[in-house]
Amino acid sequence: MNSTNEQAIDALKQVALAGIQEQRRARRWNILFRFIFILIAVSFIMISAGILGNISQLSSGAPSASADGDAYVAQVSVTGTIMDGQAASASNLIGALQDAFEDKDAKGVIIRCNSPGGSPVQSSHIYNEIMRLRGLYPEKPIYAVAEDVCASGGYYIIAAAQKIFANESSLVGSIGVRMDSFGFVEIMNKLGIESRQITAGENKALLDPFKPQQASDIQYLEKLLANTHQHFIDAVKAGRGDRIDAEKNPDLFSGLFWSGDQAKDIGLVDGFGSVQSVAREELDAETIVDFTLKDDIFERLSKRLGASVKSTLVGMQETVLR
Repeated sequence: MNSTNEQAIDALKQVALAGIQEQRRARRWNILFRFIFILIAVSFIMISAGILGNISQLSSGAPSASADGDAYVAQVSVTGTIMDGQAASASNLIGALQDAFEDKDAKGVIIRCNSPGGSPVQSSHIYNEIMRLRGLYPEKPIYAVAEDVCASGGYYIIAAAQKIFANESSLVGSIGVRMDSFGFVEIMNKLGIESRQITAGENKALLDPFKPQQASDIQYLEKLLANTHQHFIDAVKAGRGDRIDAEKNPDLFSGLFWSGDQAKDIGLVDGFGSVQSVAREELDAETIVDFTLKDDIFERLSKRLGASVKSTLVGMQETVLR
């Protein structure tokens, strides 16, 4: 009797194990089919993107105006933090500016700026390119419009424009340079933590937050920032000319920022207006064509599909390891 029960239990175990194995096998095949489907979808999208990309290159490298042939203005937007890898990077904006200036049908170029600033290097690259393009295309005017905020590196860029417009309540200016850092020395002392950093070069750990700041370090960094600040000042002076007077306004290059109407009083802004009003009143055009480089829809889709593929692969790995 006991032998019979044991055989029955063994049989039930084998049936249960077989069922579990079959479920795992079905799950693996399901994940594999999903993965193959995603690969096919990615391949199709990439092929389509290549075809459409070739078509767009054959037609025109830049946006076109409305079909009725109205005169138009080219717009390039500086939005967000000016930094490499961001939308407002030199690599993105310089290409857009070149397309805008090279477009023979564009009556002029308007830079729409809504940025708190960012990298002085990226801003300088863009400023220098605008000045170069102004020299190459002297017949094509370039204006700038400051929207909510056009400060620091944002103003650095638009200082290259022939005229700057803003809203009376825009924030404009902040012609200065900053360097942010933190120090953890006191809390380390309280917790009994010591820094065991080893360097070759007596100034290699100049900005180390785990060591006390030396007076000589501060002096060196202040000199470094002052040098970069002077580059900013020189660019603004070259772009604005005699419209600004630093002797009359000693706070001009102090890092302060002003409202649009205040900025006009001290020469940082020439007038008030929006992109639409500047296009209409300064360039006699109603149509605005945006030349700003934007993410390609296929690039966004490929990024999302890439995330899906990664998720599927992780799922397969977890299933296999179970």
